[in-house]
Amino acid sequence: MKARRQSAILDAIQRQRVRSQEQLRRQLRAAGYDVTQATLSRDVRELGLVKAEGAYQPPAAPAVNGHSSKALFNRAVAEYLTHVARVQQLVVLRTGPGQAQLLGVALDGARLPEVVGTIAGDDTILAIAPDARRARALVKRLEGLSRS
Repeated sequence: MKARRQSAILDAIQRQRVRSQEQLRRQLRAAGYDVTQATLSRDVRELGLVKAEGAYQPPAAPAVNGHSSKALFNRAVAEYLTHVARVQQLVVLRTGPGQAQLLGVALDGARLPEVVGTIAGDDTILAIAPDARRARALVKRLEGLSRS
């Protein structure tokens, strides 16, 4: 439930400018998530959302709550990644239901040289590498982190 709710939060802030937690809470309620202000505050903190230009946004690359984006990525891989497969320069990452966007945000924030871009669904992420060699390196990195 938490992962789906947090995924809904990320959806909401990507679709439109969300300026307050109350506005976010109303959007979540419309999506079927009735959350308290305390729960919403905790989710905002755990997702590392920042307020920039008056609206919530995913975390900036350098650091969130004292953790580097690579550390957040490492933790997200260990927590959410269930399977990884490669086809040429395409890498498919599988997660539990509702967790792909959380891992996708962490993957994008890590700004890895092996990743040109990502597309995240509910439980699947497509990561595109510049070439097959770097796709293999990405798979090796992900497999190493998921076993940690």
